[in-house]
This record gives sequence, C-alpha cells and structure tokens, in this order.
Amino acid sequence: MSMKSLTSFLSDESGAVTVDWVVLTAALVGLGLAVISVVSSGLENLSGDIQTQLEADHVTAGFSSSTTTTTTTTD
Repeated sequence: MSMKSLTSFLSDESGAVTVDWVVLTAALVGLGLAVISVVSSGLENLSGDIQTQLEADHVTAGFSSSTTTTTTTTD
C-alpha cells in the first residue's frame, strides 16, 4: 500500500457518519428498553387493581339460571 493511499484512507471521514448513526440507534434502543421497563411495572400494578375491582364487583347477568314459570289463563 502506498503512502498516498494510506493517507487518503486515514483522512476519509465517510465512516464517521456510520459510527454516529450506530451510536444514535443504540441510544434509541436503550431509551426504548428503559421506557418499557418503567411502563411495564405500572401496567402490572394497574392490571392487578382492575382484576381486584372486577372480582369485588359481582355483575348479575340479565338472564338468571333459575327459571320462573308463569301461567296465564284466558276466559
């Protein structure tokens, strides 16, 4: 390799942009993982609270399992 091509290779800055993008992408992935970890614990607590409330409230169905028989007479 000649000295001129080595100097040209060392002064070339086109790879620096790639490094910047890799660092920015890694930062975004790390930020996303941090947000997911914070939000997931809050969602677990919220879903537990919703489950507790739904278990405490007994919702009666519109159609009950017991049937009542009514008879009508016509004259």
